[in-house]
Amino acid sequence: MKILFYAAKTYDKKSFDPCLEAFPGISIDYIDHELEPRTAALAEGYDAICAFVSADVGADTLSILAEKGVKSVLMRCAGYNNVDIAKAKELGIQVKIVPGYSPEAVAELAMGLALAVNRRLYKAYNKVRENDYSLRGLRGVNFYKKTAGIVGTGKIGAAMCRICRGFGMRVIAYDMYHNPSLEDFVEYVTMDELLEQSDLISLHCPLLDSTYHMININSIKKMKDGVILVNTSRGALVDTDELIEGIRMNKFLGVGLDVYEEETGNVYEDRSDEIMPHSVTARLLSFPNVMITSHQGFYTMEALQAIAETTLQNMVDADKHKRTGNDVA
Repeated sequence: MKILFYAAKTYDKKSFDPCLEAFPGISIDYIDHELEPRTAALAEGYDAICAFVSADVGADTLSILAEKGVKSVLMRCAGYNNVDIAKAKELGIQVKIVPGYSPEAVAELAMGLALAVNRRLYKAYNKVRENDYSLRGLRGVNFYKKTAGIVGTGKIGAAMCRICRGFGMRVIAYDMYHNPSLEDFVEYVTMDELLEQSDLISLHCPLLDSTYHMININSIKKMKDGVILVNTSRGALVDTDELIEGIRMNKFLGVGLDVYEEETGNVYEDRSDEIMPHSVTARLLSFPNVMITSHQGFYTMEALQAIAETTLQNMVDADKHKRTGNDVA
């Protein structure tokens, strides 16, 4: 079983290669190129390709992969909104994901972002480095006894609920499906109630037609003044232009983003020497109460190991045409 591994980073090789010992029938070739229509033809002769959330796995890419004999697309992530699922099914290409690599890894970063924007840790760090020990611009609020609103209570959202409970917060949540493991301390409410009552709002839901731009100027106006918004899920859950409008309205105490709409093409690339024309991200970073990280929620040792092990098991299952809970096509 041969896998072509697209957009490989050093940490990918360090996590996947040791796991290959437990999967002797699998070999991997790593390439730096991102998966897109122009690079899909490189997969000729491979049984499967491995791609990440930043890849273009649209209809054109899938058609070329099918022409080259690729039978499986292994996504080394939980999200698959960048995959044309209908086209994959039409072509008979299996698509498997890693739905639960380390929920705590993402949830812990979400709380880290919330704390950082609340207490302005990034600003405090830079001030002290310049021998400025004044407290101007650093005031935050206690999370204790505040209300945390968690949008989406799957594995990651549930982990965030438990973290917020540990901070002594009241935890409310919105999800079409209630998580029974949270019933003893989480109160499910409507989305409007969550927006109106929450001091901290953290997004942990998939990107669907129904959730696209769920955070927009109308939903922002329903929020409390001084709310903290965190998004570690999918960038397009938030309408960035309208988020900027809300920030300018002084609606937010802080905004922490590990994902954002403009990240495609930027994720995991060093573009520090480039001028970014018309960059929405640059506009966001101009605000003193906004912190953006580089889609690193998954980036812990434990999560990387789980991703590697699950992806390789997905290859074994795909070769046997065995369907599991990791199949999306």
